[in-house]
Amino acid sequence: MRVSDGFLALLQDQLSDLGTVTARRMFSGAGVYIDGVIFALVIDDVLYLKTDDESRATFEAEGLEPFSFMKQGRRISTSYWRAPELLLDDRTELQRWAARALQAARHAAPRRTRKPKGQVK
Repeated sequence: MRVSDGFLALLQDQLSDLGTVTARRMFSGAGVYIDGVIFALVIDDVLYLKTDDESRATFEAEGLEPFSFMKQGRRISTSYWRAPELLLDDRTELQRWAARALQAARHAAPRRTRKPKGQVK
């Protein structure tokens, strides 16, 4: 799985009106951030947007699926759902969907932080 520099550059250009867009390579893809908040993943040059309980129905209605992977023989589905391909041809729609994903990411419950080893409760 790879992510092309050209695909990331396209996203950065198309989404620049929403804030400072950055990408960070991770695992076999990249995380896409606006103003430091991760709201999208790119795997094999496919865009996946963060969803929440409200926005997930829109993705389901479009027949889209979540990004998933195998771990210890089980399929794990994430809260990042494949974006409609037509968004890449329509800057306004891409920004609308990305803004909703950013909203979902900002409202997501913060992750628990692990205590350093040896630290007592």
